[in-house]
Amino acid sequence: MIGLGSYAFFWQQSERVPEPLSLIDVFERTRELGVELFQICDYAPLLGMKAAEIRDAATAARELGLTIELGTKGVAVDHLATFLGLADVFGARLVRSMVYAPGFRPTLAEAEGLLRTALRDYEAADVTLALETYEQVPSSDLVDLVERIGSDSLGICLDPANNVAALELPKDVVERCAPYTRNIHAKDFAFARQDGWVGFTYGGARMGEGLHDYPHLLRTVDPGARGINQIVEHWLSWQGDPATTVAAEADWTRTALEYLRSNA
Repeated sequence: MIGLGSYAFFWQQSERVPEPLSLIDVFERTRELGVELFQICDYAPLLGMKAAEIRDAATAARELGLTIELGTKGVAVDHLATFLGLADVFGARLVRSMVYAPGFRPTLAEAEGLLRTALRDYEAADVTLALETYEQVPSSDLVDLVERIGSDSLGICLDPANNVAALELPKDVVERCAPYTRNIHAKDFAFARQDGWVGFTYGGARMGEGLHDYPHLLRTVDPGARGINQIVEHWLSWQGDPATTVAAEADWTRTALEYLRSNA
């Protein structure tokens, strides 16, 4: 299934725009685009919402016909338990996370122990925990971690764009992680010369116009046959003013949806 994530509405939910969208607003925009899946990912206000507000958001998602996934950072047992509780409220079957969280960088051995403990409840609830590929943990180490734990409820959220910052080639990351992939973050990326031709900036691109060989990812992972959801997100820099930035973000989202639907 093709879905949208919080990073597809990064600026539209930001305090830098005059009227930031609420979580329910984003749900409604998602359905207006003909999308039935939304991943609430790294959405900071979520943990500050009252129980009634969370229930209201979950009810709104159900009434709109949205399937919800969740996303956070870290492998602390209590934190993952909190998100498992949120998954129950939203009816989410997948929680995306990362090995590291702000202020907490366990060794891989420590992360393994924490994950083994947290996964007992995830397995009992039949909820998948998907650890994202990113530059702070080599993809080979992430695969080793998943293999050592060997739980059907643990997999990988594949986002090869992140690993470029650690000089990993996206195709290598895709091929290494494909057997364990349970979720995909779909975005494009590119390098651009800085002013004065001194160095490069690595950032986002409209889907299909950057360096990501997404057809290779589709052939290798085969998300349609395996029931792996593709979540649209962006690396869109501020475009100088709110109106221009919001318009660009909406355009990138429409482009990504058209691209993914045409390549499904």
